[in-house]
Amino acid sequence: MIGLIGGGAMGGAMAARLVETGHSIRCYDASALALEKVRQTGAEIAANLADLAQGCSLIILSLPRAEIVAEVMTQLEPHLAKGTVILDTSTSEPETTKALAERASAAGYVFLDGPVSGGPLGARSGTMTMVMGGAAQAIEAIRPVLADLTAKIVHVGPSGSGHAAKIANNLLCAANLVLVSEMARLAESSGVALENLLEGVNAGSGRSGVSEVNFPKWIVSGDYNSGFTMGLMRKDVGLAGKLAAAAGLDLPATRAIAAIWEDSQSALPDSADFNEIYTYGAKAND
Repeated sequence: MIGLIGGGAMGGAMAARLVETGHSIRCYDASALALEKVRQTGAEIAANLADLAQGCSLIILSLPRAEIVAEVMTQLEPHLAKGTVILDTSTSEPETTKALAERASAAGYVFLDGPVSGGPLGARSGTMTMVMGGAAQAIEAIRPVLADLTAKIVHVGPSGSGHAAKIANNLLCAANLVLVSEMARLAESSGVALENLLEGVNAGSGRSGVSEVNFPKWIVSGDYNSGFTMGLMRKDVGLAGKLAAAAGLDLPATRAIAAIWEDSQSALPDSADFNEIYTYGAKAND
């Protein structure tokens, strides 16, 4: 039995994928509405965290913030059997992860960080990328499950490394969204249509996941339904700034990108799709 805590868009998509690939899943979320959606995937629903922990050798976390991860682990730990593996797929904070991993080791279970990229669509189709931190032996032990959830697994180092790498990845995504949006304005001012710009950029050295995937799929189409919100990206950009400050690093480009995402709150609520940062740039240039 696999436990899954967090029935939001990502958690629900992972539950559906795991059920589809033949795994027995038990889920818990504080939201009754989220649990009802997960129930529709065929997953078993736990009454509480103690119920969820019973008989689960692997428990996956998909939670919004580091403080919630820490709070859940405090409540969950007394109910965990020795040797249980906790896999935190949230975008959390490296220091929180390191502390939780140390606590897990002392208590006889394992805490791994494995944040994911690919959004709910990637989770549902099993095409996500997971960057992992923690003991290689523990990662290998759960690899059959990971293979059903992801298309690529990268072990980047000890506990906390996965979350540090994910923060870096999301900062680059946030920066590229802003920069490609600005380049679109620049090209359009010279009579180059957005679709033609993307074709040229994607054939050259300036291409990125944003120009190859985000722009065609959610921006050019106008769909803006990626499942990842402005609020979540603002949180992740903020984590990058927090990580830099803790390390005593002066990162001016990071500050500039963070300011753009923060300033966009006046036009784009946290609930908006994160790709809508493109529309903020358009309004700012009108």
